[in-house]
Amino acid sequence: MSLVSQWKIDKSWTLFLDRDGVINVRFPGDYVKHVGEFGFLPGAKEAIARLSGIFGKIIVVTNQQGIGKGIYTEEDLASIHAHMVSEIEKAGGRIDAVYFAPHLESENSPMRKPGTGMAGQAKKDFPSIDFSRSVMIGDSASDMVFARNAGMKAVFIGTGENLPGNPDFTCASLSDFR
Repeated sequence: MSLVSQWKIDKSWTLFLDRDGVINVRFPGDYVKHVGEFGFLPGAKEAIARLSGIFGKIIVVTNQQGIGKGIYTEEDLASIHAHMVSEIEKAGGRIDAVYFAPHLESENSPMRKPGTGMAGQAKKDFPSIDFSRSVMIGDSASDMVFARNAGMKAVFIGTGENLPGNPDFTCASLSDFR
């Protein structure tokens, strides 16, 4: 049985997605600084297109401390996200909103995952969001803790022992979430 069936996911549910390492290639120790560095992970656009037919809302939540470090600008990030959304739409999918936290990790901002500020902003913008009917898919411990802190289901993208944040489920990639 698929998770979508098991969890009874329908259009009343919201899908929260991390960006780097879930939708696009992550650069360990570095950042995607401009559109030319943004590359979709294999099958990610198609997976989002498929999931767009299942979930009522799809929200991207991403920590982007490279802005706080002065490595790239909010304008650079806006261009990256416009490209990402456009390419997903061309593949038949949709992203309803993208939220980002430009703060440095050392600032302990509630907007930065694992804080739930981006979830709160999404709820403010889309009052129909019910966190008990939401799934967070991410590839880091902060994504899993974000999901737990907000009361969402947690799905970890990756493999291995000692999975961070005690996820409800693990997948090798976004394409494997069904």
